[in-house]
Amino acid sequence: MQTKTWFLNFSVFILTIFAYSKALDVTQYGAVGDGVTDDSQAFLKAWEAVCSGTGDGQLIVPAGMSFMLQPLKFQGSCKSTPIAVQILGTLVASSRGKWKGDKNQWILFSDIEGLVVDGNGKINGQGSSWWEHKGSSRPTGLKFKNCNNLRLRGLTHVDSAMAHIHINGCNDVTISNLRINAPESSPNTDGIDIAASSNVAIQDCVIATGDDCIAINSGTANIRISGIDCGPGHGISIGSLGKDEGVASVEDICVQNCNFRGTMNGARIKTWPGGSGYARRITFNGITLDNVENPIIIDQHYKHGDSDKSTDDKSSAVEVSKVVYSNFVGTSKSEYGVNFRCSERAPCTEIFMKDVKINTASSGMGQVAQGQCLNVRGGVTTLAVPGLECLALSTDWGTLPEQACMLPQQSGQPDTRPSQDPLWVYGSGGKHLGVYSVVLTSLINLFWF
Repeated sequence: MQTKTWFLNFSVFILTIFAYSKALDVTQYGAVGDGVTDDSQAFLKAWEAVCSGTGDGQLIVPAGMSFMLQPLKFQGSCKSTPIAVQILGTLVASSRGKWKGDKNQWILFSDIEGLVVDGNGKINGQGSSWWEHKGSSRPTGLKFKNCNNLRLRGLTHVDSAMAHIHINGCNDVTISNLRINAPESSPNTDGIDIAASSNVAIQDCVIATGDDCIAINSGTANIRISGIDCGPGHGISIGSLGKDEGVASVEDICVQNCNFRGTMNGARIKTWPGGSGYARRITFNGITLDNVENPIIIDQHYKHGDSDKSTDDKSSAVEVSKVVYSNFVGTSKSEYGVNFRCSERAPCTEIFMKDVKINTASSGMGQVAQGQCLNVRGGVTTLAVPGLECLALSTDWGTLPEQACMLPQQSGQPDTRPSQDPLWVYGSGGKHLGVYSVVLTSLINLFWF
């Protein structure tokens, strides 16, 4: 009996040692978490500590609490790599009338290597007080700038004043299992915007907003998007590109196994007249459409959120080429399932369609949607409905260019479950308990019984 008692006491002692962790909790730095008190300075103090090497590179926002924050900048570089920020509670932005500081973004992570932001918490941008001021500056909800090896997963983002998430100047990014929600009427509330970034994967997210579910802007390359449930919103867009006669570059984009429900657009490419540069090697594959206004659209006459119906009035345009649409099925809200409005100055080239079947949603009889084609030069269509006179008929899939769309096929709906509970127990002040408790409990049972 004494041996068993000694072993039990020893096990508790070891458990206490292992349970101790240096992981930091924002409440340790004065955060109140009542949803009213400004907790901004407490968060900055906690970040300064974890970035300087304290806390094993782990920062915790505990569950069951709501933290009101003014605009914050979490700046690198940091001594700790990687840094994990676990958000289990709710972050709430100040309303427009009480906003202090930068109106370009609310929460900014900048120049951080190996950053992980995850959890099953919520980020609430309180955007309704901003939306009626459409012409004035409005903050992006969550922005990452120059953050390489970035992981973002599991969170719920709601009601940003403008775009919910913006990725800029980042390389090697994985975004997964997010829920992003804003009213369909909310202006410019993009789900995820990507600019000047490469090697980005976005997967298994549910996005419902008042603008693009995902927008891919200039300076991007090697982007993989899969398992997105989009709607309402404006679809998944390449662009807009070439605004203010700018030079654009977008290449090697793969959008695969995505659903569009009641969106304004499905697969969209939009460029401004007068721009230059290119958008090329773009693949949309395995797309399901449900009552989508413009299921497939290339618009090189894009202006101020609309399409200029006049003829070209600029001397240049962003060149769109090597675009593949394959395995589309579903319904169009309008009579047009495919709409290519390319520039006379720089026609679209090498546009390919295979296994596309789009009917009109309103017909009730499976009526085939129409297609229209302007200034497309060179391309192939195989088993595509609607057909387009500007694309040559072919039964040879091998005539399509080799694309960089290498994602595996997925079945079923996107997995949008939040990430699993972390190893540490947040109610215990951030101490590691889970793994060690299981191991030691097993040892105790083994010896005791």
